[in-house]
Amino acid sequence: MLDHLSRQHPEKGNKDVSYFQALRDKRTKQPRISMLIAKTGYAHKIGEELLIPKIPLSNNTVQRCIDEMANNVEDALCSSIRTTQFSLHIDESCLPGNEALLLTYVRFIKDEKLVQELLFAKEKDNSAYEYIIVSVVTDGASSTSVIYRGYIAFLKQEVPDVLAVHCVIHRQHLVARKLSERLNCSLRFVITAVNKIKSKSLNDGIFRKMFEGNDESYNRLLLHTEVRWLSKGNCPNRFYGLFGTVLNFFEEHDVSLCEDLKKSKNDIAYMADLYSKFNEMNLQLQGDDVNLISTKAVVCSFIKKLVTFKNNLARRELRQFPKLFEINEEAKIRDEDIEVYCDHLQLLHEELTDRFEDTVGMQVPAWIIDPFPGRARPVAV
Repeated sequence: MLDHLSRQHPEKGNKDVSYFQALRDKRTKQPRISMLIAKTGYAHKIGEELLIPKIPLSNNTVQRCIDEMANNVEDALCSSIRTTQFSLHIDESCLPGNEALLLTYVRFIKDEKLVQELLFAKEKDNSAYEYIIVSVVTDGASSTSVIYRGYIAFLKQEVPDVLAVHCVIHRQHLVARKLSERLNCSLRFVITAVNKIKSKSLNDGIFRKMFEGNDESYNRLLLHTEVRWLSKGNCPNRFYGLFGTVLNFFEEHDVSLCEDLKKSKNDIAYMADLYSKFNEMNLQLQGDDVNLISTKAVVCSFIKKLVTFKNNLARRELRQFPKLFEINEEAKIRDEDIEVYCDHLQLLHEELTDRFEDTVGMQVPAWIIDPFPGRARPVAV
């Protein structure tokens, strides 16, 4: 070190130890600053606002350090998946400029823990992936899921034994969209009513004053959107909770729609109860710890519940549908309505069984479900 200092930096040979310690501290602070900027997720110029008053930064310090961190993370991830079996989750997104973006997530086991990371899609020359990829999950994009012209087809040509699974949440949403003509018409009435109230600030203000006077438990309606899947359950449920106030509003602003809503009250109550159950199922299918085995358990359980719901409705046992139960206590629900709801539950049962045929038919070894069958289990006293 002394020889290097005397030959390469003779002008600094007389500097004391504190000078070199200051240089060391300055250099070690740069990666820390870059790490803080990277964690914020903002543009690199955020460093000008936060750090320049205290620490001067060169033009490319932050960019260079962040590039090094990104390359290190990518190298570590690629190194991990080269040596273990992994699964892919493929989804399509869109950038602010409407450019299509294919996102790929990778899931694998590391140190006996389940790891899930975002893997940026890149063409790789390494063919080792052909032998260790075990499954792939696709979402709603037709370009990635169509059998003969999408990604799955290309992947199966290279890895014939790969397990391809379509997003279970997307399939559950497609099942929930199945409605009879009458129920679909009733849902249209709900959406029309909500839009008429929420689309104009004057109507929204009048409606707020009305439910404040009625001492309602909710303070606003919820919009229904096809993109936000859970809104289909939340919208009718909230709408029914404010049903009396909604009728009072449209008695003054749209008598025709008010009459349609009155006729559809039973249907709205039924859909509010049913979609609340779909929302519960949807939440059970989400989370980092969800796998195909737990998914099969949730789906099979809900399929059996649909049969129970239908049989109980046919016997006018409405305990599973609390809003319908309240209506039936006040005025008996007509047999025609019960028949419509039973037919709809049968339709949902057939649709769910068809769309989840691969999941329901999946064979799970008994030792996975119960790895210690001979061990005595504690019994609560």
